[in-house]
Amino acid sequence: MTEDAGEFAGDADGFGRLWTPHRMVYIKGEGKPDSDAAGHGCPFCTAPHRSDEDALIVARGEHVYAVLNLYPYNSGHLMTVPYRHVADYPELDEPETLELAQFTQRAMRVIRSAMSPHGFNLGINQGNVAGAGIAAHLHQHVVPRWGGDTNFMPIVGHTRVLPQLLADARAELAAGWLAVG
Repeated sequence: MTEDAGEFAGDADGFGRLWTPHRMVYIKGEGKPDSDAAGHGCPFCTAPHRSDEDALIVARGEHVYAVLNLYPYNSGHLMTVPYRHVADYPELDEPETLELAQFTQRAMRVIRSAMSPHGFNLGINQGNVAGAGIAAHLHQHVVPRWGGDTNFMPIVGHTRVLPQLLADARAELAAGWLAVG
């Protein structure tokens, strides 16, 4: 073996590594749904037909539901999602628009009560070019933020460190949804 062979064989180079090969599925977009105009294959259309625990649904309304993000930026990162398969915000009717806003407000109150964040990022990514992971079905992100929650891991390691399992976060927020009005 030559001196240069070490860098190709995985020898230590002074950098620590945290291997997260399960993330490659997300990075490559493997299994990303190709939903049609009717929503067939759309995870936001199929989630309401599963149990709340299995689908990570926190709360259900008449037109909208709240669900945890499978690939969260932070613990408690949830989304408010209309049941109807629409891609563009202006496509929502008045009752859907109102309930989406009300669910977002309530989600913030619940997360504040349960997790005491210092702030929030709220957002709707419209279209693939805007960062929408599932552009065919509108969804609004509610991301709790804490001072110092951004560190070297996402920047250098392309890895997020989350202190709570999704199932535990769902249970905590679902209980909070009932307690906080």
